[in-house]
Amino acid sequence: MDQVVLSYGDSLLRSSDVALLDAPHWLNDNIIGFTFEFLASTLPPSTAERVALLSPEVSQFIKCCGNDAQEFLQPLELPKKDLVLLPVNDNAGTEAGGTHWSLLAYLRSMREILHFDSAPGTNAPHARLMSKNLSSLLVGNPCYREEATPAQHNSYDCGMYVVCVAQALCEQYFRGCNNLNLQNITPTYVTQKRTEWKDIIRGLGNHSKATGGH
Repeated sequence: MDQVVLSYGDSLLRSSDVALLDAPHWLNDNIIGFTFEFLASTLPPSTAERVALLSPEVSQFIKCCGNDAQEFLQPLELPKKDLVLLPVNDNAGTEAGGTHWSLLAYLRSMREILHFDSAPGTNAPHARLMSKNLSSLLVGNPCYREEATPAQHNSYDCGMYVVCVAQALCEQYFRGCNNLNLQNITPTYVTQKRTEWKDIIRGLGNHSKATGGH
């Protein structure tokens, strides 16, 4: 039985989702959506209001709908954000899903939209389209750039690299946006993070049970 393991904000994780944190599995939309929501909730309040971590569903909507997304996304107040992070997928349809993840990051102070792809070039067409549509929602028409990214050494860790880079950007950007350092995101580090995220989910699930949550 694929039971519910955790209900957290807008995220609902089942046992089949959490199992994807064991190698050699790809992360799905549910896990990436949860990690982004959790990262956002753990930022200091003064930082959190300046950051937007968008779910895979919203990111795919931006990629596919272009200018039609403006009214729908207005409540997110993206033009006011200093850092906007979006998971990119190679799915060409309107639904979430696909076979490869990468990360798009709008950095307001640098006036750039950076693409972090752990398999360089794989998602470039999708990232460029998403960047074009995203820039129409922002101020100042930021330019697009492919950014050097730690490389995955297997066929299944792309989603974990997205999560790790997103976490690093959240931690580092407001300390000094010109000094982003991703060197610690190694294959060993990524493997370790799989275990850490399982522990986070388990801890939240146990806390929810203990307090009578759902």
